[in-house]
Amino acid sequence: MIHIPDFAHATTVQVIFCFLAFITVITAFLTIFSRNPIHSAIYLVICFFSIAGHYLLLNSQFLAVVHIIVYSGAIMILFLFTIMLMNLNEQREVHRPRITRLGAIVSFCLILIVLITIFINSKPIVGEYDSTGEDFQSIKVLGKILLNEYMVPFEFASILLLVAMIGAVLLSKKEKLNK
Repeated sequence: MIHIPDFAHATTVQVIFCFLAFITVITAFLTIFSRNPIHSAIYLVICFFSIAGHYLLLNSQFLAVVHIIVYSGAIMILFLFTIMLMNLNEQREVHRPRITRLGAIVSFCLILIVLITIFINSKPIVGEYDSTGEDFQSIKVLGKILLNEYMVPFEFASILLLVAMIGAVLLSKKEKLNK
């Protein structure tokens, strides 16, 4: 049986959570179903900002700020530049065969059924929350952990981003030389 919350006695945090959840879900669907790629990118930015609001509700300020900087700032700007570079604003949609559409619909329904089943059969977490007392929100502690324990993956990620940037520059230069 699904528990429906009583909104008449809801706290401010619950109201903010419901508002952010509503904005997140609506903008996610608008991102998927919008025909204009620029509008889809804008809806995705709004969705990212509302997810950052969820991080703030979880008292994870550093993660919220990094989420806004990395996703809403850097990645979405790259998406917008790619959309503008490829000129995807034109209406040249390729018609897919019916079997592809049917396969997509069946896959979506199966995944939806699995997720709903997992959600309904899940049990709430019961018990005390054990805290180590260490503040992982502190940038000092996070920097020590990131640059001591996770130095190699951190450097691999920076090399991967550097290679991706060089590849993007070379691809754009190659297209300009061919024109």
